[in-house]
Amino acid sequence: MNELIVLGLAAVPVFEVRGAVPLGIAVYKIAPATAILLSVVGSVLPIFPLLWFLENVTEHLRKVPAFNNFIEWLFARTRSKSGLIKEMELIGLTLFIAIPFPGTGVWTGTIAAYLFGLRWWPTFFAGLIGTTIASVLVAAATLGVINFIL
Repeated sequence: MNELIVLGLAAVPVFEVRGAVPLGIAVYKIAPATAILLSVVGSVLPIFPLLWFLENVTEHLRKVPAFNNFIEWLFARTRSKSGLIKEMELIGLTLFIAIPFPGTGVWTGTIAAYLFGLRWWPTFFAGLIGTTIASVLVAAATLGVINFIL
């Protein structure tokens, strides 16, 4: 049961691996490798449904002129402000997801990938690699191996 909670929490925006890994290791006493694996799996579960949702909602909203203008503005602004992902695309996306700080992660990275028109499978693999790196970093911090706050 605790394993399902860790897996589920990793799939929730904001918490993702930043919440799931410490919960699994420190609270539920799950082996670090298992907590990492559960967190990675839970974290990547929403990628395809989120991309599908964004694609379909955006398509419907574009039929309304006011929303279409807003969406065009939002996409143009996001693209102009996100130099790392724009220049490095999948590597930049992977690095963005790999940073285990608030405002980064699979949910935000997937939304950015959609806004930049990145393909679904490469986005999935960038999310998988990035969230694996983030999970290992959070596990190391949870175990006291590294310290994010100097």
